[in-house]
Amino acid sequence: MQPRNMSMSGVVDLAAVKAAGEAKAKAEQTRAETARQGGPAAVPPSALVIDVDEAGFERDVLQRSAEVPVVLDFWAEWCEPCKQLGPLLERLAVEYNGRFLLAKIDVDANQMLMQQFGIQGIPAVFAVVAGQALPLFQGAVPEAQIRETLDQLIQIGEERFGLTGIVVDANGEGPDSGTAEAAHPVGPYDALLEAAMSALDAGDLAGAVQAYKNVLADDPAHPEAKLGLAQADLLTRVQDLDPAAVRKAAADGPADVAAQIAAADLDLVGGHVQDAFGRLVETVRRTVGEDRDAARLRLLELFEVIGADDPRVTAARQALARVLF
Repeated sequence: MQPRNMSMSGVVDLAAVKAAGEAKAKAEQTRAETARQGGPAAVPPSALVIDVDEAGFERDVLQRSAEVPVVLDFWAEWCEPCKQLGPLLERLAVEYNGRFLLAKIDVDANQMLMQQFGIQGIPAVFAVVAGQALPLFQGAVPEAQIRETLDQLIQIGEERFGLTGIVVDANGEGPDSGTAEAAHPVGPYDALLEAAMSALDAGDLAGAVQAYKNVLADDPAHPEAKLGLAQADLLTRVQDLDPAAVRKAAADGPADVAAQIAAADLDLVGGHVQDAFGRLVETVRRTVGEDRDAARLRLLELFEVIGADDPRVTAARQALARVLF
């Protein structure tokens, strides 16, 4: 039997979702205030393109990535493609006017950073968003593709982490943080959401479900409440399952759709997100009719638990599309 105090904290962090939503709202408020005051001023190029070494990496990259996506350009003086890509990235950094920060790293002078990022060849471009490193591309890449990549990076930074970017007002000064805070009061559902999260962690699944439903009754699109309800529903489904029996049934009966669905639920609760998705995609592939619909709908429910922006969900959606069409 599963313990009553199961937690989904290893799968998705609702507190982080809430914080990101608040940060995004704050970023939007900041930009609106800047526009009201006459629009954003051009950010000086010296604030948009910086040289970074190993000693300053934590300060200049990791800490800054909490407010703006940091694009890392690994280059060397002897690298001919670097001489083409570097100026292009610098021009785009100026054009994007603070939506990302370009950090240039000379690999000859910073071998440790090169090794830490596992770079095999240059030019190589990575990003750091809220302290998380993401590979972007390697080698010479067309400008249109670079722009598309940057747009996606900026969108992820804002929607998932609430990054505000480098914003200055018409006088070239940063916005008044006190004003921005005052303009974003405590939300009307904060008490309900905190109570739901506490109930979820304590194993009071019925209480958590009801609290999330109360929020969604007034705001059907509320992202944290949707995630929380999906989690609570999942935990409710697995709380009385015998994991050993479920996994044996799934192993013994690949065509047993109910067993595969139950095993996928257990996979997700255990933090094995890709295993859960892969199991259901494969079940969809080899079934038809009502069985296929049941596996597909459960997969869509599990997507809700993780969140649409998670790259594992994106990959699984693509895999599902391939087996359906």
